[in-house]
Amino acid sequence: MTILLISIGALVLIAILMYNVLIGKKNQVENIFAGVDTVLKKRFDLIPNLVASISQYMEHEKSTLEKVTALRAEAMKPGISDAQKISLDAKLTTALGAINLAMEAYPDLKANENVMHLQRSLNEVEEQISAARRAYNQAVTDLNNAIEMFPTNLMAGWMDLSRREVFEIIVTERQNVNVNDLFNR
Repeated sequence: MTILLISIGALVLIAILMYNVLIGKKNQVENIFAGVDTVLKKRFDLIPNLVASISQYMEHEKSTLEKVTALRAEAMKPGISDAQKISLDAKLTTALGAINLAMEAYPDLKANENVMHLQRSLNEVEEQISAARRAYNQAVTDLNNAIEMFPTNLMAGWMDLSRREVFEIIVTERQNVNVNDLFNR
């Protein structure tokens, strides 16, 4: 009888430990995503200033500026899912990259102190976003591993936990930079 009680006690203790580990990992993912969200909001707050500062110079790139503004507006809507935020972040990163490339064609714009300050601020925020993405991806990987590995997968199934998506690099960002094209503009 004593052995049975000890065995049941050990199983209960193991179940409690697995439950607590999974809850800790889930909360860590949510906490880090909140940090990513904060930095993305910082980026969204910079965008109207950047667009306003460069719009007078970049009449030819008006569609790019409108796209950035539309993506920002969509990302600022309340109640969008984490997956939608990740997708919008990828689209916005691509659009901002297009603006940075277009800015190279405008010497007056590159000399504008306000635009240069905004560009430095945006670059700083992009570095913060990159660091936050790495932390988020690590936390998601830890959670996903716990959800899929035995025996915590049993507890995760009971808790109705499911895999989370990580931030992924956009296909265009994976391509090698053609340095020759950069110097021949």
